[in-house]
Amino acid sequence: MKYLSTRGGVEPVGFAEAVMMGLATDGGLLVPESLPRVGAGQLQAWSRLGFQELACEVMRPFVGDDLAATELKELVERSYASFAHPEVTPLARVGERHVLELFHGPTAAFKDVALQFLGNLFEHFLARGGERLNILGATSGDTGSAAIAGVRGKPRIQIFILHPKGRVSPVQERQMTTVLDENVHNLALRGTFDDAQRIVKALFGDLDFKTRYRLGAVNSINWARILAQTVYYFYAWGRLSGGDARHRVSFAVPTGNFGDVFAGYLAKRMGLPIERLVLATNRNDILTRFVHHGLYSVAQVHHTLSPAMDIQVASNFERYLYYLLDEDADAVSARIAAMQRDGRIEFGPAEHRRAAEDFAASAVSDADTLEQMRHTYQESGYFLCPHTAVGVRAAAAWPDAVCLATAHPAKFNEAVREALGLDAPPPACLRGLLDKPSRREEVAAETVAVRDYLKTTLKTMP
Repeated sequence: MKYLSTRGGVEPVGFAEAVMMGLATDGGLLVPESLPRVGAGQLQAWSRLGFQELACEVMRPFVGDDLAATELKELVERSYASFAHPEVTPLARVGERHVLELFHGPTAAFKDVALQFLGNLFEHFLARGGERLNILGATSGDTGSAAIAGVRGKPRIQIFILHPKGRVSPVQERQMTTVLDENVHNLALRGTFDDAQRIVKALFGDLDFKTRYRLGAVNSINWARILAQTVYYFYAWGRLSGGDARHRVSFAVPTGNFGDVFAGYLAKRMGLPIERLVLATNRNDILTRFVHHGLYSVAQVHHTLSPAMDIQVASNFERYLYYLLDEDADAVSARIAAMQRDGRIEFGPAEHRRAAEDFAASAVSDADTLEQMRHTYQESGYFLCPHTAVGVRAAAAWPDAVCLATAHPAKFNEAVREALGLDAPPPACLRGLLDKPSRREEVAAETVAVRDYLKTTLKTMP
């Protein structure tokens, strides 16, 4: 399997190089040269597999010759050994609805599914080549802690995570800043997540700086993130369908950066019988507006009860754009140039119809988020985190849709308390966090400030 850039400026690369490159060197995102198709017989066989076995089967066509089957199996088993539930991503029955619990990893968020695997991939490929890597990432809440948990203490890796100061939950901040390993560096940015993401993309776009300082990406711009997240769509379908390829399942996906819902779109293109992908946003509704009106346009970022979704520029949208435009890299480049120039991309009627066929979409207010959290608890005694509540609310018209539970509710007890007047019981990985010593640095929301911090810090590294 080879990988291409959505903008067409990169010669085909293998899986290992795609993982280490992160953002394509032409500024685009890496996508497979072709997508494997999964037939009815294969789906039936996969439906009987445990999560780890299934992960190996889903990933194998994408890794090509860069990982032997035994190496992939060892990496997958090691990545999910730290999960608190034996099924890794179990389905829970909540009232009349199924909820796919993605929060049983070491940081209690869905990002663990991908970032435990990506951290081990990095370590494997670096050891093979005798190299080192400096990871740079931006987080709206959960990516940072999951990335840090995936690489903390790994001797060949330094990790620098930017989070918007005061715009993540106290638990999310402490999950990052209480990790005191010498290879972990937390930067509190005096700005928004979009500022942090812009700075990361700018530094990756400076090819001389990226090469000189050996930068690697953990955000969902890294293809391995999308690949790992695709697995749980197949897993949930298998648990509900009994292997019957005629059985179609819908999914409701809370999303800000478009990565999680794009993983579902990828699974559908591979042949998974998905009836509907319900794209759920909060007040930051650029993706909902795109599906409804065929216009992708930047607006002001609003602070909400679901802060991990407080995003306007969705970094994985370009991957979907590539497929929407029939894999025409020149057309993608032209649309991205329009976005950079005008802050908007307009789509024609045919393109808009295709997008509306690929996704349903709904934007959910804070008031409706709280109401959904109350309703679900009163009906079933089940706690929803505010992000998951956005997904459940958005799926009101699709009662059979599986809702993705993206974080443990105890990570957002301020919202839980506001909705219910009580706290969600914390899992073991969150207990005592607020009492631990922490470490972080504050930086201005400017590319030069972050560049200078990296240069100064890395000069002191052996």
